[in-house]
Amino acid sequence: MPRSAIDDDELLAVRVAELYYDEDKTQDEIGGLLGISRWKVGRLLQQARIDGIVRIEIVHPRARKLGIERELRERFGLADAVVVPNGPSDTETLGRVAQGAADHLAALRPVPKTLAVSWGRTLTAIADRMAEGWARGVTVVQMNGGVSVNRRPGGAASLAATIAQRAAGHVALLPSPAILERLETKQAIERDRTVAGVLDQAAQADAYLFTAGVCDAGSAHVENGYLSVRDIDELARRGAVGDVLGRYIDADGNVVDPELDARTVGLSLERLREARTAVFVTAGEAKHDIARTVVTANLCTMVVTDEATARTLLEDQ
Repeated sequence: MPRSAIDDDELLAVRVAELYYDEDKTQDEIGGLLGISRWKVGRLLQQARIDGIVRIEIVHPRARKLGIERELRERFGLADAVVVPNGPSDTETLGRVAQGAADHLAALRPVPKTLAVSWGRTLTAIADRMAEGWARGVTVVQMNGGVSVNRRPGGAASLAATIAQRAAGHVALLPSPAILERLETKQAIERDRTVAGVLDQAAQADAYLFTAGVCDAGSAHVENGYLSVRDIDELARRGAVGDVLGRYIDADGNVVDPELDARTVGLSLERLREARTAVFVTAGEAKHDIARTVVTANLCTMVVTDEATARTLLEDQ
């Protein structure tokens, strides 16, 4: 086809797009104005999108990036993915991701009879956004220790109870700190009948909902008094990119400090790898490294995240 004909079709596509999207004309009206068939109007509109003349963006905090979700599923073999637009701030982005996770959890089928949850700021944000009646009769089990050493209000118990209450369900709390100072103390706590019972419930859960933490001074383990900034610096020096269920891992998903790991109360990372439904929720640039590790080390079957994190995961592969 001569170049002039191609140019004419392109210009016609631009004109059709302007009339359709800017002037709110129907395809029949556009055909009458330009002297072409309704069929050709439709073909030109489709071509305008393919060629990038028209770009359609759904702007809403609860919108989803379906194309990126598909890429994540295909690239990493995930059962599902939820990707939401980034907000104007880190706080807004976290809120959007948390809402996406709450919506996703409510839509899970079959509805999990037992849901095991971790804790942290991301999980708290999800709990706050769970709708009343999101499910019926779900038992929510805490899967890693979370009793705050410095007795900060709220935390692991509160978020687990909120998720359970809004599902008219029950909660099973793990009455233990995340990390103990002595191995003997940790072993004694896990032999306790109540603690052992909760951990067994968590191990048998139908679904898992968890996040991951960063390995820096902003870590929730520093905030809650489990570790010092010096401890975190040493973990980072040894290659830690963050923690999952309180277990600090390197970029390949390997535990970096076996002695610290032995004093950590909660499910093992292997249990996450074996799960049929393990929903990983992460938001923000600070967590890009640990998010990459969780996804590539097969620690999750589903991911809920923001667009920037999702694109980083795809670009790194």
